[in-house]
Amino acid sequence: MLFIGIDVSKSKHNCYLVDSEGTIHENNLQIQNDIHGFKTLSQKITSICQAHNHKKVKIGLESTGHYSTNITNYLYSEGFEVIIFNPIITNNNRKSNTLRKTKTDKTDAKVIATMLFTDDSKSYSPISYQIIELKSLTRHRHRMVSQRSKFKVSLTRLITIIFPELPEHIYSIHQTSSKALLLELPTTKDISNCHLTKLTNLLKKNSRGKYSRNKAIELKNIAAESIGSSNRATAFELKQTIRFIQFLDSEIKIIDKKIKELLDEINTPVITIPGIGHTLAATIIAEIGDIHRFPKPSKLVAFSGLDPSVCQSGNYNATHTIMVKRGSKYLRWAILQAAKTVTMRDKTFKDYLSKKLSERKHYFVALSHVGKKLIRVIFHLLKNNISFVPQT
Repeated sequence: MLFIGIDVSKSKHNCYLVDSEGTIHENNLQIQNDIHGFKTLSQKITSICQAHNHKKVKIGLESTGHYSTNITNYLYSEGFEVIIFNPIITNNNRKSNTLRKTKTDKTDAKVIATMLFTDDSKSYSPISYQIIELKSLTRHRHRMVSQRSKFKVSLTRLITIIFPELPEHIYSIHQTSSKALLLELPTTKDISNCHLTKLTNLLKKNSRGKYSRNKAIELKNIAAESIGSSNRATAFELKQTIRFIQFLDSEIKIIDKKIKELLDEINTPVITIPGIGHTLAATIIAEIGDIHRFPKPSKLVAFSGLDPSVCQSGNYNATHTIMVKRGSKYLRWAILQAAKTVTMRDKTFKDYLSKKLSERKHYFVALSHVGKKLIRVIFHLLKNNISFVPQT
């Protein structure tokens, strides 16, 4: 058998080719990250197999995000067996082989190749295009929401400078009526000098009638006595920040619509769990991918990073250990968010959370236990392709 370790990078890939007899055929084959480089590697593998009568080929590489996607798909399409390694595992193997602090692309490729000798990991298999698109959309949405959160923090900072008294007199500075007010009248001077009828109509329209003339009078009075700064530069920054937030709000709505369309095509049983909406269900499904690559629920728990770390030596066995937090951070986030909402909708999960809290566990520790229980339920639903049925 021929074993090939590939160290993936942006512009080139380093390859190490060795057979089961220990014969090194290529110590450091470098190929470009393009179709010509891929074909060069494929031709090299074919020529070695023909010359030395190797009937099987096993190729290993690290999971390096988007850099490894194209070469992985190409090798799979050529009929090669591809193994995807966790970078943490390859890093630990590299360190265990030498006392020197040595890390190069060449040594990494060699480590991956030698790991193939004894590793029994499952071969790579492509997932459906809906799952691939869902993964792309949900992660893109996560980045958009993160960016929006940063602008919301900036908005809070700017209001503290311009109109620090405002948050005490409205429900939220992030509600539609607040943003509409500040976009039209960005300083306390603008609000206090605004005609009462115009201010009333502005608030009433954007709050759907919740804020009326009395609220307009209240805001005018506190604006007149505000200690806030009314310089033009800060007011401009405030208006631009609000426009950024509104733009991201509209784009996130478009993403949510696309996610719902794809999720409806998949028709996953995860959506039948009370409290899990389309966004959370899509994130969970996209990050899990093919459920059959997880032989048991504990593997899926480990993949989400919700399993506790273990510390034991001699007679010592730690009883309070932290969460590992390895694996997919997106899946971990989605599971913990879903755990909150499911406990509000389903009595079994609610009682389980109450049980953990009664054991004097911190809320977030108890919530992580609910998350692990939820993962076991999701594993069962996906494995058997059945809908969720509440326990009575």
